[in-house]
Amino acid sequence: MERCDAQPERQRRRQGPGAHRAAAAQGGQVKRRELFKAALAGAAGTQLNGALAAPIARAGRGIEGQRKADLGNGTYVNPIIGGDHADPTVLKDGDDYYMTFSSFMSYPGVVIWHSRDLVNWTPLTAALSKPIGSVWAMDLVKHQGRYYIYIPAGGTIHVIHAEQMRGPWSDPIDLKLADCIDPGHAVGEDGKRYLFVNGVRRVALSDDGLSIAGKLEHAYQPWRYPDDWVVEMFAPEGPKVFRRGPWFYMVLAVGGTSGPATSHMVIAARSRSIHGPWENCPHNPIVHTASADEPWWSRGHASVVEGPGGDWWMVYHGYENGFRTLGRQALLEPIEWTADGWFRAKGGKLAKALPKPRGGTAGPSGLALSDDFSSTRFGVQWSFFAPEPDEMRRVRYEDNSLVIRGKGNSLGDSSPLTCITGDRDYEASVVLEMSDDAQGGLTLFYSQRGYCGVGFSRKKMFTYQYGEEQSWMREDINAERVHIRVTNRSQVVTFHYSLDGERWIKHSWQVDVSGFHHNTFGGFLSLKPGIFSTGKGEVRARNFRYRALA
Repeated sequence: MERCDAQPERQRRRQGPGAHRAAAAQGGQVKRRELFKAALAGAAGTQLNGALAAPIARAGRGIEGQRKADLGNGTYVNPIIGGDHADPTVLKDGDDYYMTFSSFMSYPGVVIWHSRDLVNWTPLTAALSKPIGSVWAMDLVKHQGRYYIYIPAGGTIHVIHAEQMRGPWSDPIDLKLADCIDPGHAVGEDGKRYLFVNGVRRVALSDDGLSIAGKLEHAYQPWRYPDDWVVEMFAPEGPKVFRRGPWFYMVLAVGGTSGPATSHMVIAARSRSIHGPWENCPHNPIVHTASADEPWWSRGHASVVEGPGGDWWMVYHGYENGFRTLGRQALLEPIEWTADGWFRAKGGKLAKALPKPRGGTAGPSGLALSDDFSSTRFGVQWSFFAPEPDEMRRVRYEDNSLVIRGKGNSLGDSSPLTCITGDRDYEASVVLEMSDDAQGGLTLFYSQRGYCGVGFSRKKMFTYQYGEEQSWMREDINAERVHIRVTNRSQVVTFHYSLDGERWIKHSWQVDVSGFHHNTFGGFLSLKPGIFSTGKGEVRARNFRYRALA
């Protein structure tokens, strides 16, 4: 197996299944309440900066009242896809655009989105169902009529391929590139295929792109920011290579993807040959959050693409000021080409509405999260957290419901079924029926280290906080069927429950979740609403409803 010598700190902190289990094993060494205090300390700083920030232009409203980028007047506001959509890779294929994102420990994963105007996006399919570890920044490409996705996960890089974007997609093929992340596919002037990785290094690929055909080698020494800038780490990663005219352009990220608000950035270089030498762009950094007062933090990890009308754009990610809990969201910014063949960003701080790309066709936008479970097809909005290879055997559709077999002994090890939300304020509800000794509930779940939720067996109610059950809050309740509702307003979470669907009871404990993000718990994840089933028996879920709150 080829090993990548340049191993960034982000790679060393990989949060795969083993890392989660190790973190759980350390629970006796680190008091969870102390961890939660650290989360609240981070939240305090977040709220202060959020109060100082210039507001983002008001978004439109789409499905379920969710934020919508297209304002309907020829302009758009960011994000183009809200919520946890980090490390975007975008492919132009004729009049169609396809994009996918890091899916981490969520399976089915690698959801592919489609657009014809770069602003309105809808999901097509989840390309990866076989768990291979935490999926990080990928590259989605088309070569000689076939589609490929290069996927870093489980300490190596895999590739899957398909004849059509909707699939079926192949099983993952291990390229045996140990400790490498963030692959970027490129075709040189010699017609040969290459993969660039963190470092910045590259390796030759076989003609079919399904194996490596050489050794990893140094490709480029990236531009470096001044030493007095406040960043997380250097961490050159996410190299994406494209060709325009006589030049190959490389776009990559430096500065660290989380940490301080001013950490991440986009830089560029170019060469007349895929083999170099590469010269740094005089406009570096192309994109950078210069102040924590800006509306988007840690902007970086870009893919560059030509728009439908011949103008050019960058898609990258960023944290919304004060709302790291939503994860890194997908942002779209126009670029302009200069007379000397370089490009510059034109969107400023992305606080205002911007003109849409020219020439595109606006299609459907967004993804409904609500589910009445009347279909027998697993909804693309759903994914299990850290599932086993046979996780889908836990579920079946029956009588307009989703039946989920219990797993583990508590919310934390139940592999909850979650969905991504991009709204600051929202409400979700579900009806659950418990059998035998199963416990079912509703959660806002970040990872096995950070979550809150309320669960019910047929005889008791359970409360979860600080990454564990609060056993002192158990209550005796006869509840074979229960309605549960969670409301998240300004990152303060309230649970309600009802035994008849009419009389609602407010749970006595409200939770500040503003510290539930990577800088507290690691993992580069987001806080997601979800359903869990644990213990021995089954939980039947009915009528899951989601709506954004104004």
